[in-house]
Amino acid sequence: MNDGNQDSFAAMREAVQRFHDKHDLKNHGGEELVYRVALMAEELGEISACITKGRSREALAEECADLLILLMGTAISADFALDRAFWDKMEALMKRSSRMVAGRIRVSEFRDS
Repeated sequence: MNDGNQDSFAAMREAVQRFHDKHDLKNHGGEELVYRVALMAEELGEISACITKGRSREALAEECADLLILLMGTAISADFALDRAFWDKMEALMKRSSRMVAGRIRVSEFRDS
């Protein structure tokens, strides 16, 4: 399906755009944001099932790809640059500190009360 660099975010976004165009998602409710949130929740459930039920790494990879495609499509639907949002958020995350919470590392904007 990819005629360019498969590692390129732009190529991935274009593939998702072609999928949206092929099925005319914009004019048939497929780009409605509340609907897309429900689809993402469904995919998270499928990712969870892969992990909790010991499914294969390939099954997990497929479900993660589904979620990534939905995220990229949501950026298309909401008209924002996901790649730019990613780098902005990574810059902010790299400035945060971490803490151990309940035996696991957390990186957050901790507010001491």
